[in-house]
Amino acid sequence: MAVMPTETPLAAPAWIHDAVFLHVYPLGACDAPATNDFHGAPVARLDGLLPWLDHWAALGVNAVYLGPVFESSTHGYDTADYFHVDRRLGDDAALARLADGLHARGMKLVVDAVFHHVGRGFWAFRDVREKGQASPYRSWFSGLRFDGRNRFGDPFVYQGWRGVEELVKLDLRQDAVRRHLFDAVAHWVARYGIDGLRLDAADDMDLDFFDGLHAFCRGLDKPLWLMGEVIHGDYRNWARPGRLHATTDYALWKALWSSHNDRNYFELAHTLKRQVAQGEGMYEGLTLYTFADNHDVNRVASLLKDLRHLPLLYLLLFTLPGAPSLYYGGEWGKQGRKEGGNDRPLRPPLPAPPGPPDNPPGLRAALSRFISLRHQHEPLRRGHYRELLVRNEQLAYARELGADALVVAVNLADKPSDGVDLPMPGAPDGEWVDLLEPSRRFPLRGGRLQLGPLPPTSGRVLRKA
Repeated sequence: MAVMPTETPLAAPAWIHDAVFLHVYPLGACDAPATNDFHGAPVARLDGLLPWLDHWAALGVNAVYLGPVFESSTHGYDTADYFHVDRRLGDDAALARLADGLHARGMKLVVDAVFHHVGRGFWAFRDVREKGQASPYRSWFSGLRFDGRNRFGDPFVYQGWRGVEELVKLDLRQDAVRRHLFDAVAHWVARYGIDGLRLDAADDMDLDFFDGLHAFCRGLDKPLWLMGEVIHGDYRNWARPGRLHATTDYALWKALWSSHNDRNYFELAHTLKRQVAQGEGMYEGLTLYTFADNHDVNRVASLLKDLRHLPLLYLLLFTLPGAPSLYYGGEWGKQGRKEGGNDRPLRPPLPAPPGPPDNPPGLRAALSRFISLRHQHEPLRRGHYRELLVRNEQLAYARELGADALVVAVNLADKPSDGVDLPMPGAPDGEWVDLLEPSRRFPLRGGRLQLGPLPPTSGRVLRKA
């Protein structure tokens, strides 16, 4: 069912350019049991997220990326049924209540679409286990052969995600498989009004599957944002007309935290110049999904050597190009590291709102200010990126949209920086105000914005007064 586009490719929905995401992993956030017995009555643990919606909205969040929510065996990425909510989280009505609550607040809903593989509890794979070569679904799974035994003792072998036999790779070239997955997407749109898909393991999938998905989505009642999980490679292989609208931006993720730990903003500046610099960035014009941490990597508050840098990192995240995302708990500096390959410390239960005290203090208020500035000033959402200054411990850049411009300058050092004098060729003389500290104003004379020394571990966001 490899349908190739014959019309103009589906453009990214306009809302994505204004999006600020909150990413939540529901099985962890809702403290669901680690395994699914597939027999118990549904427990509406998803309702535990409802009291958080107003808090997220007040923070400035206007889109939620919801991790795996459909019936699975364990962690959600081993799907058993694409058409029903995981009973550990509730029934289909529980997800509908959450979706309605988000949409009532003007918030978009993006769900995890785990289409590369399924779990061994997936209904069609169970049929293969029961009927062997007589199963009509034997063609659904990649590398399925009846000339050996897998590690579970079944009289057949198959491909798993990166060799993991608990995650059975689907054969996405099969028309019946594509129809089933595309029907699931149509169901999610009709039942829950979803606004987008995050395609899990996109960098391990056949690219023409995404072409077919894009073509299918053109016939839906609403445009969907299609974003792929890509860790390595040229994101343009996935994010291109007729395919996906965006990918995860792991290159920026790494540069954000390691440039602070190494006190080396040249690393971050290099990544930004390569990716988004005006006129030369390879991803200029793409709105990639940007983040400081997620359900798969150590939380950024545990990665940073100096927690005083956490507000600076978020200031950068929310003023740089992309669709920025905050991972649940990040708003108060939640820490967490993988332990022996166990991801559960990254995916803890979400407490009752408003949650614990901030670490560092004032983090939530700082995030609210940064997000508010992003919403208020279009150059931060749609403007070009231009580097103005880079030193080991200082970085400054402009976000420019037509005649409107904002300047961001940060200092990660423990002491005041040397004087900062930024090139602004063609800009008229006048005063610029720090939007984070409106009482502070700085002169622009002769095409130079004169900020003087930047205070320790601080940042400024400036606009012409």
